Amino acid sequence: MVVTNGIISAIRYKLAFDAYLKEINAPYQTIVAFSGSKEVDGKVEDESSLNGFPSQDIPDEFNKCEYRFLIVADKYQTGFDQPLLHTMYVDKPLADIKAVQTLSRLNRAYKPDKKDTFILDFVNSADAIQTAFDPFYKTTILSEETDIDRLNDLQDSLDGFQVYSETQVNVLMTIFINGAERDQLDPILDECKQTFIKELDIESQIQFKTKAKSFVRNYQFLVQIHPFRNPYWESLKTFLKFLLTKLPNLNDTDLSQGILESVDIDSYRIERQNTLAIQLEGSGEIKPAPPEPPGSTYQPKLDYLINIIEDFNNRFGNISWTEKDQVRKFIFEDLPAAVSKDEEYQNAKKYSDRQNARITFKKKLVDKFQEFIFDHTEVYRQFTDDPDFQTWLADTLFNRDYDQDAG
Repeated sequence: MVVTNGIISAIRYKLAFDAYLKEINAPYQTIVAFSGSKEVDGKVEDESSLNGFPSQDIPDEFNKCEYRFLIVADKYQTGFDQPLLHTMYVDKPLADIKAVQTLSRLNRAYKPDKKDTFILDFVNSADAIQTAFDPFYKTTILSEETDIDRLNDLQDSLDGFQVYSETQVNVLMTIFINGAERDQLDPILDECKQTFIKELDIESQIQFKTKAKSFVRNYQFLVQIHPFRNPYWESLKTFLKFLLTKLPNLNDTDLSQGILESVDIDSYRIERQNTLAIQLEGSGEIKPAPPEPPGSTYQPKLDYLINIIEDFNNRFGNISWTEKDQVRKFIFEDLPAAVSKDEEYQNAKKYSDRQNARITFKKKLVDKFQEFIFDHTEVYRQFTDDPDFQTWLADTLFNRDYDQDAG
C-alpha cells in the first residue's frame, strides 16, 4: 500500500507505477483508490477510468495475483481488512488515531505465509509515530539505524566456520529456483549438517546458529529498503533458512521431563493469597543487533515448574475446578504442546524476535483453546472471562517454550 498526501499525488503515483511496470515488463498491476474525481494534466480521472473496473470491485480485484500495489488517498487507510497487505510506503503526515489506523492495515495475518510486515515512512518521524501509538501500546524504540555493513561481517564470520562452501550455496539455490523437490535439496543440507556436528565444538555450534539467524533476519529487513548488488547474499539467506531447520537443537537435555507426572497436585489446597497489579513503563530503548551477536547455551532451571505452580497458587488459588488432574495435564502439557507444534509459531520463533514470537504464541494459544472448548469448558471459561489469568497463562507458557528452545 502506498499512502499518498492527496488525490493528485495518488493519480501521479498510479501513472508513474504503471509506466515503470510496463518498462520492466513486470506481470503486476496497480490499483488506485480515492473518492470523487480530479483533473490532472487536463484530463478528469476517477477510480474507474484509471483502474478499468468499478470502484466497488476494488477489494475483490486486489485479491487477484496480478495486483500487488494499492495506491490510496485517504480511502482504505481505515477499515480495510486485507490480510495480503504486507508492505506500506507512507508519503503523507500521520498523527493521532489516524496514524494507528493507517499503519495497522498491515497487522492481519495471512495463513503461515505472512511472517512479517514492513513500513517505510518518508514523512513522519519516529517520535511522531510513537506519540500516536503510545496511548494504545507500550513499545521499545530502536535507538539508532541498522548498519548495512553488518551483512559483510556476518558473512565473513559464517564462512569462517567452513560448514558450507560457496559452491554448495549456489548449487542449492540453482536447483531450488528451478523447482526442485525437497529430496533434491536434502543431500546438500545433510552434508553441511554433518560438518556442523562433527567439526564444530558446542560453543562454535552456538555461534554459527546465532550468526546464521542474525544474517537471515538482517538481510530480510535490509533488502526491503536497500538495492543490494550481491546476488550471493540472496542465495546465502535462502540456504541458511533451509539449513537452520536441519541443525540439531542445542538444548536436547530437558531436565524437567517427567516432573509433571511425579507431582501430585491434587494433594495440595489452592488458595488465593493476594492480587497484584504490575504497572509497565514503556518507551525503552534498545541497540540494534551487533555484527557479532552473542550466543550461549540455555541453562535449564530445575525449579521452573515448581515456581510456576507456586505462582499459580498465589494468583488463582480460589478457582474450583473439577477433574483437577486432567486440567493440570491440559494446561501444562496438551495445550502448550499443540501451540509449540504450530507452523506459524515455529516460523515466528525461528525467523523473528522474541516479541513477535510472543504475539504469535498468544494468538495460537487462543486458537488451540477453542479446539478444546468442549473437553475443558471450565478452564476455557476462566481463560476467556479472567484477563489476569489469560495474560499469566499466555506469558508463562510462552516463556517456558521459548526459553527451552533458546540457542
